Amino acid sequence: MRRSRIAVFVSSILLAVGTALTGATAAQASQQAATGSYVALGDSYSSGVGAGSYLSASGDCKQSTKAYPYLWAAAHSPSTFEFKACSGARTGDVLANQLGTLSSATALVSISIGGNDAGFADVMTTCVLQSDSTCLSRINTAKAYVDSTLPGQLDNVYSAISAKAPNARVVVLGYPRFYKLGTTCLGLSETKRTAINGAADYLDTAINKAAANHGFAFGDVRTTFTGHEICSGSSWLHSVNWLNIGESYHPTASGQSGGYLPVLAGAV
Repeated sequence: MRRSRIAVFVSSILLAVGTALTGATAAQASQQAATGSYVALGDSYSSGVGAGSYLSASGDCKQSTKAYPYLWAAAHSPSTFEFKACSGARTGDVLANQLGTLSSATALVSISIGGNDAGFADVMTTCVLQSDSTCLSRINTAKAYVDSTLPGQLDNVYSAISAKAPNARVVVLGYPRFYKLGTTCLGLSETKRTAINGAADYLDTAINKAAANHGFAFGDVRTTFTGHEICSGSSWLHSVNWLNIGESYHPTASGQSGGYLPVLAGAV
């Protein structure tokens, strides 16, 4: 009996030490990701389209000083910061143009990608200008693409990131739902709004699964954007902007700082 109690006691000590060491290792890895080399990849949701204050050197990529990657870098002073996210980027653009600065020294990578591949701009144009039935049909086409083709494209991007930056913490950011439902709001019908929100969920589910397959963290921004959708009265997303159509359905500066930045911070 005495030997059994000693064995249990020793086992408990070892478990406690192991847990402490694991926690210390995780904290150390988190600190390294926060202060080491940071590379921000992706599309317009990562470059900051809609937030204003664009870096002139970024040209058509429209990289904003109010975008979450820039805000993260300003707050944490990583050893190096490479801002590669670009407006309009698809998975193929990331592979061709954005991975050059990744290396074994890269500690943190963030990315949002997949929306343009799935036809984001065309879906929204169709839903704004055409009937409910045409909108729903276009959304169904996009969802079929998300099922059949997008997973392979995401896999190619994530595999390339892992190969080029094997030691990095990789955070894949998703997309918000656009609309608060059940409210009186000018613009699209409730049918269209519901379908568009459902499409965002569908896309996020696919991205989350692909990220998990590679051991990457998924940053779900739907939580932080809740209460700040279009039609909420406190929107962090632009609705249709006929004077600057490219900003339509993109996060505002508040959407970047209040919607995306905390999710990145929580995932690092």
